[in-house]
Amino acid sequence: MKTKGALLWELNSPFRIDEIDLGDPVADEVQIRMHAAGMCHSDYHLTTGATPIALPALGGHEGAGVITKVGKNVQGLAEGDHVLLAFIPACGECPPCLRGFRSLCDRGALLLGGKAIADGSARVHAGSHEVSPMNLLGTFAPYMTVHKDSVVKIDSDIPFETAAIMGCALPTGFGSATNVAEVQPGETVIVVGVGGIGMSALQGAALSGARHVIAIDPVEFKREQAIKFGATHVYPTMAEAIMPIMELTYGIMAQKTIIAVGEIRGEMIEEAMTLTAKTGTCVVTGMGSMFDADVKLNLFLFTMLQKTLKGNIFGGGSSHIETPRLIGLYKSGLLKVDEMVTKTYRLEDINQGYQDMLDGKNIRGVITYDESDW
Repeated sequence: MKTKGALLWELNSPFRIDEIDLGDPVADEVQIRMHAAGMCHSDYHLTTGATPIALPALGGHEGAGVITKVGKNVQGLAEGDHVLLAFIPACGECPPCLRGFRSLCDRGALLLGGKAIADGSARVHAGSHEVSPMNLLGTFAPYMTVHKDSVVKIDSDIPFETAAIMGCALPTGFGSATNVAEVQPGETVIVVGVGGIGMSALQGAALSGARHVIAIDPVEFKREQAIKFGATHVYPTMAEAIMPIMELTYGIMAQKTIIAVGEIRGEMIEEAMTLTAKTGTCVVTGMGSMFDADVKLNLFLFTMLQKTLKGNIFGGGSSHIETPRLIGLYKSGLLKVDEMVTKTYRLEDINQGYQDMLDGKNIRGVITYDESDW
């Protein structure tokens, strides 16, 4: 079918709305009419080359919609089902999946190659060009054809704008506190960077019973919003937070520190570790460039104070497992998700949406689709 999509044709250039050809689902795939797509910073990393992908590329890895076609061998999903997209598929059969690490499914190795999991062919074309969908999804288009392992069925009463960010921002941030940092009641937790992922981490820490939940962000608007999402204290920079946190914790510092900035740099590690207590854990959730291997870290203090530095992908879980839990917390009123969507945009306004993100105006921007797009 012919539709449109936000394509990246060359690095350091804006997304361009172009006509695309989308293939029908083959065995193990479904086609989805999209209703909403989250604008994650990770898609912006494509434009800078920090995350390498074959060009042209179709952006978007957060999204929600309704299934319109179902391929052979697909069980548990049907036309008309409301679904969200998981930015990492989970086969349930590879060694990481069998060990309980579905966020590290071996199929993740295929995500930036542009070829469909089901048969190794390109599912999206723009003229004579094969197009690489972000994480084999490409939610910056009104329709998508995707492997069933990337699709999670949801309740039909959940707003699509809310469901869209339940596929990345919410589980990645929330899980960084609950699964990866393993926040315990009474602990002091620091979250550095409070966009969509950081606000989710704040809520995960607060719901885990943290005594102090400290947000650090240079943008005043985000610091103000952080209080509404569970922060007890806010500071503009890690450097400015050191002395107040030392006084607040009687010199102990934070048992858990979560770095959730949109673009991490190597020097941030030492700053965050300075804020972390003896035997404490620092979780790296923010993404940097694949080509940046320089990290500043005092190895003497790292060893002598027995601290832990941990990576985090997808909040250490699987959306097929985490989504029902998060939806339950959302429906009970314990988890603020609607409030994370600061502004919605049309697909044609995607570049303005990303500029707003860079300017610190949004917690999370979301693209919405309607009859004029389908």
